[in-house]
Amino acid sequence: MRMPLVLGLGVLPGLLLAGLAANPPYARADFVVVDTGQTTFYDDSAQISAPVSGEPFYGQDAHYEGTPASYQDNGDGTVSDLNTGLMWQQTPGAKMTYADSVAGAASFNLASHSDWRLPSIKELYSLMDFRGTDPSGWTGTDTSILTPFIDTTYFDFEYGDPTVERIIDAQYWSSTEYVSTTMNGDATTFGVNFADGRIKGYPSEPIGPTGQQSTMTSFVRYVRGNTNNGVNDFGDNGDGTVTDLASGLMWQQADSGTGLNWEQALAYAEGLATAGHADWRLPNAKELQSILDYTRSPDTTGSAAIDPVFSVTPITDEGGGTDYPSYWASSTHGNWTATSGQWGVYVCFGECLGWMETPPDSGSYQLLDVHGAGAQRSDPKSGDPSAWPLGNGPQGDVIRIFNYVRAVRDAPQEAETVPALSEWGLVAMALLLLCAGTFVCGKQGPATPSL
Repeated sequence: MRMPLVLGLGVLPGLLLAGLAANPPYARADFVVVDTGQTTFYDDSAQISAPVSGEPFYGQDAHYEGTPASYQDNGDGTVSDLNTGLMWQQTPGAKMTYADSVAGAASFNLASHSDWRLPSIKELYSLMDFRGTDPSGWTGTDTSILTPFIDTTYFDFEYGDPTVERIIDAQYWSSTEYVSTTMNGDATTFGVNFADGRIKGYPSEPIGPTGQQSTMTSFVRYVRGNTNNGVNDFGDNGDGTVTDLASGLMWQQADSGTGLNWEQALAYAEGLATAGHADWRLPNAKELQSILDYTRSPDTTGSAAIDPVFSVTPITDEGGGTDYPSYWASSTHGNWTATSGQWGVYVCFGECLGWMETPPDSGSYQLLDVHGAGAQRSDPKSGDPSAWPLGNGPQGDVIRIFNYVRAVRDAPQEAETVPALSEWGLVAMALLLLCAGTFVCGKQGPATPSL
């Protein structure tokens, strides 16, 4: 009588599948966050030897190696990023306006490819290399001794022409337009500056008084290929953590709730034990930028520039208004001065404020969103913010020093081997094999006589 065997063969595969070990969703790593490349250790002012666990400044960028950059020069004017699946224009042309950079993508043809596009800000920032040195304030003219924030082994790069502009005027347009405005209502598009290592919002339309208007021009590096890189897929784990299934990073759902200097921020993340995990760290600059939501801003959505699955502590800004904090990265923003390690990278999830003298030379300063929520700048790692009453740099960038923390860790990656079986799964597998063997033997042996 074969009925039990037929039933077993029909049911057991289902039991086997049901017996696969229950696991939380695995990260797919569709969105590869390429490492910053930073291997130098710093304290609050200069390079140091590598701190060990428990020492001050442990847990900074150079302690954790992510996915290293991997490029291929295709020999035809293009460079392939072997991590992200993106192909890049190797040599940028002349600077152009934002409108021209958008229009130019449709007719751009290189290496027999015609599907080029202007990169999103996350795609463009994937090329950022934090082995660079910020030359802001440098008065020399020989730029060959400087190190930009992009790998010049593969990508052609040039600084601004010091005869007509600053050497740091090496901005690149992205396709990501700010959902609000900067300065005094200027339409704004984000760009990456590979000379000084920052993301800022730049005016994408003519600015200035009637008859004296000017239009900003920037470099363009078109891209083609993988359109999923830079797209998040957040899941609330229900335990105070959020996993980005696309990037393979697990995040602290809440933030630190208070501002910390850089050394304190490193110690906070290293000492965190949320959801039973003890391997939290302060994210590097590119990890932190990966969770920005450029469709949101305090002005347009009444929120920080991050998915609402995260909670964000509101702050009172320097003008007394309600805003959202900037967050420390573990990356140092190296510069050319004697205090090369003084500045740490942070990312603006609220407005990116600055004190602008309005009108120029008036002695009157106005607090404005000068770079846009989603910008990346740098702060002194320690000190007293009151020492910078009108900020820093040409846009009077607000100096806070005590920024917030959102820690990160690596989420479990999807196994490439056969998934583990639970105990019931192993039982089902054994029964399936046993029944299959009985079936084969039964067909080969003599029939059982009827009684």
